[in-house]
Amino acid sequence: MASPGPGIELSIVVPAYNEATRIGATLARIVAWARDAKRSIEVLVVDDGSSDETCRVVDDFARGEPSVRLLRQPRNKGKGASVKRGMLEAKGAYVLFSDADLSSPIEEVDRLMGYIEQGADVVIGSRSLPDSDIRTRQPRFRETMGRTFNRIVRIATGLPFHDTQCGFKLFTHKAAQSVFRELTVERFAFDVEMLLIAQDQHLRVREVPVVWAHAENSRVSPITDSARMFRDVLRVRLSRRRR
Repeated sequence: MASPGPGIELSIVVPAYNEATRIGATLARIVAWARDAKRSIEVLVVDDGSSDETCRVVDDFARGEPSVRLLRQPRNKGKGASVKRGMLEAKGAYVLFSDADLSSPIEEVDRLMGYIEQGADVVIGSRSLPDSDIRTRQPRFRETMGRTFNRIVRIATGLPFHDTQCGFKLFTHKAAQSVFRELTVERFAFDVEMLLIAQDQHLRVREVPVVWAHAENSRVSPITDSARMFRDVLRVRLSRRRR
């Protein structure tokens, strides 16, 4: 686990699996934003055992940009495992995890940061609030799948959030460390466990609307991953009720 690093305001954790075609552009956009905003950042790209050129692209970019660092998972373990590793190694005073496609643009971190400054420990971006700005919608079957999953989550866990799965969430360094060291779910349902842990730790969690646009090439399988996510949610809920 990492202690806050001197002078690093914001760590950005980007889980990546076979993202060679877009990770370079994502890193360029993040670095340009930080330069324009005069923010001190580190970017931790956590490669989840990619079989394409993701690692080479990130390594090449990092040679010219010292704020970017590649962390390699030894094999494909899942998005949750990748995010956990990055969050625990992050040294920034604040820690964001963002999907590699930047479906929520990096500029939206300023919106989330405002709630941290008002006292929140965790701020989660949401696509499902009245003021959420959806620029490009998902295919209808994916929207239906997401709404169904969220209903099941709310019934099974009691979590009050409208969108647990948006890949844009900001933590204080202390909250990131305390939440992610307890995380056990390694794949896509990790967000739900993360929020349950935050709730059990009595952290202040805010859900806020963000700009969001669907990007093609989603890594979530509507059948295989959905079944696993439902199973993981029930397992986590049962295990935490026993505590």
